[in-house]
Amino acid sequence: MKISKSFFIICFGILLFLVGCGDSPETQIYNHLEEAVHLEDGFKKQQDEIAGLEKKEQDIYKEIIELGIDELDKIKQLSQEAITSIDKRSEKIKLERESLDQAKEEFEKTKDVIDKLKDTEVKKEATTLYDTMEKRYDAYQTLNKVYNESIDLEKELYEMLQIEDLQQEDLQAHIEKLNVKYQEVINANDSFNELTTKYNELKKDFYKIANINVKYVENK
Repeated sequence: MKISKSFFIICFGILLFLVGCGDSPETQIYNHLEEAVHLEDGFKKQQDEIAGLEKKEQDIYKEIIELGIDELDKIKQLSQEAITSIDKRSEKIKLERESLDQAKEEFEKTKDVIDKLKDTEVKKEATTLYDTMEKRYDAYQTLNKVYNESIDLEKELYEMLQIEDLQQEDLQAHIEKLNVKYQEVINANDSFNELTTKYNELKKDFYKIANINVKYVENK
């Protein structure tokens, strides 16, 4: 079975400190954008825990495939451990999505404020930024969908491994189906990361063109 790829996002990587710009539309947009970043902290926390559970399940699978067919009791035990871990991972995915949904709700508060921008060039840059972030959220929806589908297939795999008279061709067909789904996860993940990178670059460009005085401090 191909090793699954963890949910992975490129984080914003910097802390930004606003140096007093009053309560202009530009500053309001800044506040919403950075609050959205803050709300995604929970997103990253869940990812770290999801990766740990994935590693545990991969280790269990390696142990299973090293066992002989006469060790079905041990295979059943390990398979059940894997299913328990998968259920925990599924809950983490739900929490992860909740965190991103909250960040999305905060980010979308910029939409009405963008309409208040007077400078045409600044408004154009802000609109491009907004559209990119919306595409990023859409990409996450796709990623979340295919990842959850892969979780369902993984559970089915471990349930199959507990069948005493399991046919090799049935097992192989399911593994091949799961590997196809893993590739979908990887592709969706790549798209999400690309849009995250693009958004980060556009955000810095917006701050610059809007004359928002920020100080960048690299995260350790």
